[in-house]
Amino acid sequence: MRKSYRVKKEADFQTVFQTGDSKANRNYIVYRMERPGQKHFRVGISVGKRIGNAVHRNQVKRRIRQSLQELKPQLKTDVDFLVIARPSADRLTQPEAKANLVHVLTLAGLLTDEVRE
Repeated sequence: MRKSYRVKKEADFQTVFQTGDSKANRNYIVYRMERPGQKHFRVGISVGKRIGNAVHRNQVKRRIRQSLQELKPQLKTDVDFLVIARPSADRLTQPEAKANLVHVLTLAGLLTDEVRE
């Protein structure tokens, strides 16, 4: 994902945490905040140390980024959202990670239409 598609600043993360609403499943938590007039969505990814060492955390982040890249056309444009991985996300394969992410994004109302897998 290009830099313009990412929530990077701590202040932006905190704004989404404090003013956004959240949805969750067993593997991911998604916080979302509406941003009317925005050209495209912005996403922040957080993987805590409970997941494991740096290698495991980076693998989880890669799976999330890959899934979001595949879902990019279906994602709403006027929103900032955060994806937080729970410890169980470390044991997921790429197809399982994408299916779980689709589930939680659907709960959060971030997908514009049906996603075909």
